Amino acid sequence: MRIFGKVRHRPSASWRQATDRAFTLIGDGRYEDAGALLTRAADLEPWLSESWFNLALLHKFRHDWEQARAAGLRAVALLDRESGAPDWWNVGIAATALQDWPLARRAWQAYGLKVPGSGQYNAAANSEPTGMELGSAAVRLSPEGEAEVVWGRRLDPARMEVLSIPLPSSGRRWGEVVLHDGVPNGERVTAAGPSYPVFDEIELWAPSPVPTWVVLLEAATEADRDALEQLASDAGFAAEDWSSSVRLLCRACSESRMESDEGDGEHLDPHDHSEPGHPGPLGHRTAGDLWVPERECGIAAPAGLVRGLLDGWVADSPDSREWRDLEEVC
Repeated sequence: MRIFGKVRHRPSASWRQATDRAFTLIGDGRYEDAGALLTRAADLEPWLSESWFNLALLHKFRHDWEQARAAGLRAVALLDRESGAPDWWNVGIAATALQDWPLARRAWQAYGLKVPGSGQYNAAANSEPTGMELGSAAVRLSPEGEAEVVWGRRLDPARMEVLSIPLPSSGRRWGEVVLHDGVPNGERVTAAGPSYPVFDEIELWAPSPVPTWVVLLEAATEADRDALEQLASDAGFAAEDWSSSVRLLCRACSESRMESDEGDGEHLDPHDHSEPGHPGPLGHRTAGDLWVPERECGIAAPAGLVRGLLDGWVADSPDSREWRDLEEVC
């Protein structure tokens, strides 16, 4: 097969050696050294799409989106197949990071996805690729640090809006939009049966102005706890009972296929490395069916509203509800 007058061939031994060594260096976090080797590999075999795909991948790891877009476009120009190539997905991620919406739309379509509103004479073709209806998924925030898996709504193939209230250690807030990778790294299975992919965050795409608070509740029943979550939701914000929604998992467990309905009642889950009966991020299970009234709750709401929400929650049932120790944590 000829491309631009050149005959495609198997990569040379020198190309393979440089590429293999580069990916070893990437695994060690030595991106500068890996970049030199991958650049050399591209010089050796400039007609191989893999040469430019590898460089685009490196630039993605480094969050150098201009270079990732440039290398990605060189890779897709040399592709043998028309759709479904991961080269296009990486171009889509880079274009999304740069808010290059025409290229992002082109990339998702070239990969084989349907993008509403795309068309040569459609004004929407220059806007964000909304309306793809990709549904819910989970995202692993800060995957290289104190990683935390939270639920979100996929805005497009590379962005997710965070719908859970992350723990403060993640540095993320409810309502933020994160850029995420395209290959799932784990799975969460709900009690109802459907499973959802877990994607790794790449970087923060859009921050949220809504702060995160932690508060200790005295909620006599689950219904009392649920009432606060509903009250916050009705106000356009969120409350989450961290005492039942959070589990401490090792990395191997987090990146595997896991059930996600933990936290209510007794669970003999060998993957849960937290301690039963202790509120807080290190333990969120209770023994048997015993409800523990003291709950550690995360709230996402503006400073001018959060105390009013809590006071209103207590006023609706003062005999079964109390709150104390409110603190802004992120």
